[in-house]
Amino acid sequence: MDSRFSGSPRQPSRAGFIPKVTLYKAEGCHLCERAQGQLAALRGELEFDYDEVDIGGDPELEARYREWLPVIEIDGARAFVYWLDEAAFRRKVSQTS
Repeated sequence: MDSRFSGSPRQPSRAGFIPKVTLYKAEGCHLCERAQGQLAALRGELEFDYDEVDIGGDPELEARYREWLPVIEIDGARAFVYWLDEAAFRRKVSQTS
């Protein structure tokens, strides 16, 4: 039997994949503000989708993220807490794209 037609699903190629970065933050958090600035600068250098989530007023998000703020996730996986290491961020984003 020809393996090209085995019916096995093909693994999607990661070529051209754009990583999704999410910043969980809260109002008045100076570390969050710093991470926002760093991510804004990094967006000029690296390609990634970006979203910010303010946890304020959401009990579930408060319970999950408050003690770790800011929290930065890459493709849904927690990558950084408290501060953003820019060199490590570059490596992580480059590895996922």
